[in-house]
Amino acid sequence: MSTPSPRAVLYAALAANCLVAVTKIAAAAWTGSSAMTSEAVHSVVDTLNEILLLYGVRRADRRPDIDHPLGYGRELYFWSFIVALLVFALGAVAAIFEGIDHILHPEPVQDRIVIYGVLAVAFAVDGASWLVALQRFRRTKRDLGFYEALRRSKDPPSFIVLLEDSIALLGIGVAAAGTFAAAAFHEPILDGVASIVIGLLLAATALLIARESKSLLIGERADQALSHSILGIVAGENGVSGANGLLSVQLAPDQVLVALSVEFDDEMRSSQIEDQVIAVEQKIRAAHPEVVALFIKPQTAKGFAAARRARFGDTP
Repeated sequence: MSTPSPRAVLYAALAANCLVAVTKIAAAAWTGSSAMTSEAVHSVVDTLNEILLLYGVRRADRRPDIDHPLGYGRELYFWSFIVALLVFALGAVAAIFEGIDHILHPEPVQDRIVIYGVLAVAFAVDGASWLVALQRFRRTKRDLGFYEALRRSKDPPSFIVLLEDSIALLGIGVAAAGTFAAAAFHEPILDGVASIVIGLLLAATALLIARESKSLLIGERADQALSHSILGIVAGENGVSGANGLLSVQLAPDQVLVALSVEFDDEMRSSQIEDQVIAVEQKIRAAHPEVVALFIKPQTAKGFAAARRARFGDTP
């Protein structure tokens, strides 16, 4: 089975969230459940998030121009950060205030069967979307732990949707537990407590998305496997004395900038070095089409080491 594209992940999540949002809004209006109201807000916010991410993916695909010579890839990371703000401002804050209001003015939950039915449908739909996002996330996860893979991910559509759907499934469980507890113990405020818990889950998700998106927006290096592969390609070329090292910046999930330091044989003339640089560029681009900007600097190993120390200190 092929790995879903970022757009496929987002369209699956958008369809799921639209369906779930409508059913939750109707159930919240019918039953008066605070937890269901928070879940409805949650699904509406998730729907808006998918729309923004799809917009970001489309904008990031634009070709470079004179004003933006490295392209627009980072715009996706900008919209990912906006998503984090929306989750916090619209989702978490609204859910927490709804819960507080219900605790201060408790009302019994009506038609619990309706709530359970809607939550069951939501769990099935969000679960299907979660599986699509998980399938794409596993492509980059490899043998890393979940959190480490999340921290290293350069692909906001996959990790944001996976986080959103994971919290959605947890939120459904919290809403069901709150509804059951409120009825079983005849304490309507427990429904409000469930709403606050959902809000706190959303706040934690927003902070995690914001942190990862900020790091990508500032500029993270590309995956180390890519760096090792490029250095291996260069080191095997004729006329190359050594592949000193490289700097890389992730511009988008499928766009990387690479600045490469290479030491060529001393006896090579400038024209030969130029030809060899062209050959190296062609091999790197053939092996790694995600490298959209490549700069090769002829440099001695000693010169590269000195420049690296000046920039990064003694960091290995």
